[in-house]
Amino acid sequence: MAQPLQLVRSSPLLRAEGVTLEYRDGARIVRAAQEVSFDVHEGDRFILLGPSGCGKSSLLRAAGGFLAPAAGRFTIDGAPVTAPGPDRITVFQEFDQLPPWKTVLQNVMFPLLRAKRLPRAEARDIALHWIARIGLEKFADAYPHTLSGGMKQRVAIARALAMRSRVLLMDEPFAALDALTRRRMQEELGQLWEEERFTLLFVTHSIEEALIVGNRILLLSPHPGRVRAELNAHQFGMHSAGGAEFQSAAQRIHELLFDQPPAPPASDAERIAL
Repeated sequence: MAQPLQLVRSSPLLRAEGVTLEYRDGARIVRAAQEVSFDVHEGDRFILLGPSGCGKSSLLRAAGGFLAPAAGRFTIDGAPVTAPGPDRITVFQEFDQLPPWKTVLQNVMFPLLRAKRLPRAEARDIALHWIARIGLEKFADAYPHTLSGGMKQRVAIARALAMRSRVLLMDEPFAALDALTRRRMQEELGQLWEEERFTLLFVTHSIEEALIVGNRILLLSPHPGRVRAELNAHQFGMHSAGGAEFQSAAQRIHELLFDQPPAPPASDAERIAL
């Protein structure tokens, strides 16, 4: 008799194992996040969602190697994260993340040249390809001060994707944009993911943005951040925003974030499908 098929899940690309983060505020130690664990698999759009002060941006910085955990660890492909590396590229919220003395083309080329893996001509071709992909080919020789906020974020995304890093880290990249531009950037990010299937770790405090951008969402409690739940949200996106099911899911997430005590980390069987 044929044996039943077994579902085999690949090992996580990025893993947080009992991560606790602390920082010094004057004479006292402040705990930003406590014993946070999660797995990010290849091709995931994984969201860290929680209120201000829950440690989600600190967790992203720790995943990038910019902040050492007080306890626990991050790993990528099973190797401990101890410093920043080209396998993890970050897009920040701030518009001034682009060196102002470099043109759009030079900004996108910069990390490719710094990695010393490509000749200049090839780095230029790759940079021009990604600039075209984000629709800014006419602005390749423009300087950042001549660009709108949305255009600057497009350049930052192109710079990150040009590196072909294992994980793209995004720290509330659209939070400072106006509502219309933010919606357009969410759409464009989704289109790029459909074409490239990169792995994304994305921080937001917007429930609606989490449902639009992510396929998996980790909910963090108010300060200090602890895991409340992990949700599957692959059925949602820009196409469902505003619909009854979308609004019901958003309300459920709000209740999980603010109306329930913290829960221990969930096993695969305990994760919630909205």
